[in-house]
Amino acid sequence: MPDHPEPSDPNSIRRAWSLILVAVVLEIGWAIGLPFTEGFSRPGWSVLVLLMMIGAFVPLAKATRVLPIGPAYAVWTGSGAAGAAILGWLVHKEPVTVLRILGIALVVIGVVGLRLQEPKESGT
Repeated sequence: MPDHPEPSDPNSIRRAWSLILVAVVLEIGWAIGLPFTEGFSRPGWSVLVLLMMIGAFVPLAKATRVLPIGPAYAVWTGSGAAGAAILGWLVHKEPVTVLRILGIALVVIGVVGLRLQEPKESGT
């Protein structure tokens, strides 16, 4: 099992969280693009979605060289789910309900809580 460095290098930690952000954007992108593939029957959309799927894992994997997998993965999936749900309302005209908004709010609170649990970066 890999050892994770102590939070002595704030630049590495910031870069790792930046990679998580890139992975989140790609995660949201493929999730929103998935219905456009029509069950992977449309080649152009299918290739784009598959590339975004693969692309989302690369920065996540690189970030876990510095960050513990638990918070990194939870922030990635939670942020991706929240972003996909919000864009689903906008792009795919999915229904917006009070319970869905509450659910997204709870996911966001969980993501923020996990991020705040990370060791403080020195100098910030």
